[in-house]
Amino acid sequence: MKTILIANPKGGSGKTTLATNLAGYFANKGKRVLLADLDRQQSSNGWLARRAAALPIIHGCKGVDSRKAIAEVDPHWLIMDSPAGMHGEKLTAAVKRADLVVVPVQPSAFDMAATQTFIEILHAEKAVRKEKSYVATIGMRVDARTRAAAKLAAFLEQAGFPVLTFLRDAQIYVHAAGAGVSLYDLAPSRAAKDFAQWQPLLDWLQDDSWE
Repeated sequence: MKTILIANPKGGSGKTTLATNLAGYFANKGKRVLLADLDRQQSSNGWLARRAAALPIIHGCKGVDSRKAIAEVDPHWLIMDSPAGMHGEKLTAAVKRADLVVVPVQPSAFDMAATQTFIEILHAEKAVRKEKSYVATIGMRVDARTRAAAKLAAFLEQAGFPVLTFLRDAQIYVHAAGAGVSLYDLAPSRAAKDFAQWQPLLDWLQDDSWE
């Protein structure tokens, strides 16, 4: 089982968008997927509740129930959608459980400021220092033509973790979330541009060196 933690203390940074679309990708690849929602708002589980039964199966659970669900589902991939503001012992425990940590960041001064301290905390986490958990960053809702995008790219480059990709700000994510689907449940012609942006993240997650 591989465990992915999606984490950033800033609310609205795109954690659930990443978690649900990654779950959809792996489910469409025929993998057993468990989506663990650690947030009190239960946005990921709400997305699963809207998901049509005919689509590839994604198992869901609340974070507190994840160990029981793991035993029942025996997933290939466990994806943890973490809450805003996670810190201290809860963050340390989540990072320790994770093989891979993905940090989404939006191109705003507020998001970058909130993420700066979090990045420093991650560097100090024992599991990261001992290379038991690996961290990478993602730019979310990015318009590459803007100054804000350039500032975000510079911020992520100096953060000290791999910068995998930048995902565009597009209505396709809004529509998919509302319908309980992922990009990978849609016709390829509808999301071709987005697939190209997601591929570096998918390649990193599936890198054989994590074995």
